[in-house]
Amino acid sequence: MAQLNHETTTGDVLSAYLQGQATEFLRSLRLHRESTTDAQGAEASLEAARALRRAARRIGGTLHTFRPLLDTEWAAGLRPELAWLSGTLAHEHAYAARLERLLDALHRLSGTPTVPAPTDRVDVAAAGSAPAGAPTVGRRSARRNGWAQPPTPGAGEQGPAPRGLTVGAAKAAALLERQLTLARTRAHSAALQAFGSSRFHAVADNVAVLASEVPLTTAADDLKPLAAKAETDLAEAIAALPLGQAGHPYNAEALTHGLAAEADAAPEAQDAPWLRTRALLRLHRYAQEVLTGRPGDDLRLADAGHALDRHREAADAASAAASAARTPRIAPATAYALGVLHADQRHEVEAARFAFHQAWLRETETVSTP
Repeated sequence: MAQLNHETTTGDVLSAYLQGQATEFLRSLRLHRESTTDAQGAEASLEAARALRRAARRIGGTLHTFRPLLDTEWAAGLRPELAWLSGTLAHEHAYAARLERLLDALHRLSGTPTVPAPTDRVDVAAAGSAPAGAPTVGRRSARRNGWAQPPTPGAGEQGPAPRGLTVGAAKAAALLERQLTLARTRAHSAALQAFGSSRFHAVADNVAVLASEVPLTTAADDLKPLAAKAETDLAEAIAALPLGQAGHPYNAEALTHGLAAEADAAPEAQDAPWLRTRALLRLHRYAQEVLTGRPGDDLRLADAGHALDRHREAADAASAAASAARTPRIAPATAYALGVLHADQRHEVEAARFAFHQAWLRETETVSTP
């Protein structure tokens, strides 16, 4: 991949990056289509879908940051389609991860031991009749049986949980599994429909054209001012965050705002600036990849990005727990367990903000290369 220097032009650098990502997109699409229906093929299909999403995000982010250098109409038409595709493919994985996160938290809070599972792989017999990329059956599904088993004390175990939590945890887990498994199944069906739609084929055709020719403007400016603008946008978003509060662990600010917002059945307003910062951090990292010609090697940015990923996962998990608690006619013990779970995930939101604050204040570090 070309790197920005005196011998290469702006068009060369930008074209090389976009063509590389387009090639990765098409390669991942081919691997996804060629994957088999056995356990190994299902895992390969999921990995190919993840790689396809990564390429789509990078292409879309690059079109956004460097849009003055590209054909305006073409970029404006392709970018939202890539966002649609990436979002559609992300939902199934997100629901599965959210369910696993919430069940793990319930086990931890209630003191109920998990059922050990030897593998995360798909059950081969079950997978044989499932389409490629179907949801896997493994540790997440096996874990639900753990609620029927009595707790056994072990070394280093925490003290007993409140009885109300222990009683309600099993039903709360069953409710969450029903709701999130249904959502995951629908997301899987939506992803399969997307792959067969004319809309997706139009996106793939545009990316195939991009792999061979990038529609640059006739008067392409320097890349650096546009990359600097992405960095400035990120810095302004971070400056607007309440980092003073986030710098104090367990200040309960995220919990308080989370409860107030959930009571109004509205998105948590306090999370929105953090989610926007996460999106801008990604754009900044992609811009740096374009300039350097290689994946970002700034450990500070990487750690900050991981913290914001944790923030989003915990916030979404808290919303799922609150949504389940609003299910009509659930038992008080179940509602209590879900309330405790919601509070636990809001504390995880707070911990992620603290981790971001610590990462952002560090001096810039880079990965050493031989």
